[in-house]
Amino acid sequence: MSDPLKLAIFDCDGTLVDGQHMIISAMKYASDRCKIPYPGDEQVRRIVGLSLLEAISHVYPQHTDNDHQLLRTEFIDHFQYLRTQDDHEEPLFDGIRETIETLNDMGVLLGVATGKSTRGLKNTLMNHGLTEYFITLNTADDGPGKPHPSMINVALSDAGVDRENAIMIGDTTFDMVMAKNAGVKSVGVTWGYHPEHELKSSGADHIIDHISELVELVK
Repeated sequence: MSDPLKLAIFDCDGTLVDGQHMIISAMKYASDRCKIPYPGDEQVRRIVGLSLLEAISHVYPQHTDNDHQLLRTEFIDHFQYLRTQDDHEEPLFDGIRETIETLNDMGVLLGVATGKSTRGLKNTLMNHGLTEYFITLNTADDGPGKPHPSMINVALSDAGVDRENAIMIGDTTFDMVMAKNAGVKSVGVTWGYHPEHELKSSGADHIIDHISELVELVK
């Protein structure tokens, strides 16, 4: 009997790529344009992974829904502008490409579940030459964002993989709680935007300090 199919679902910002620089820049720009005080880089890093409007409402809880919509519009405009610049910063973390290639060679199916827009995710994967490796891409554009289990449920359906053979890899508590809500195992990574103790307290089944450690876990 052949081994069952396995699915590794990755978060994007903070897990595959270090997208904080562009996110922080765009949020500062949006705050300035809307004449709303910027809450600080650390507050913004903590909401990376949520869908954009939900993230903005977390960062600016004292402001109105209209303010949130204006901030969202300015953020998107500036973020898209930054993507057109040759020096825009969204590097892969160390070892990501090699690990993805290894998992793919092992026959592990790969997916993404992210708070990025679909356009943003596809641009990121294309810019790094990784598009071909992922069979299911799930973003906040498609339905409820993290920590709702919807994105993982869709990924499982797309891949035809049972829950017990899937794993969610992410850097935030939103990823860990989403995995728990979906009934799949979770791996917290320590190079992202939430500290290790928060990943553990939110239910991470495993913690890794380098992406290469994921290969043995999946085996």
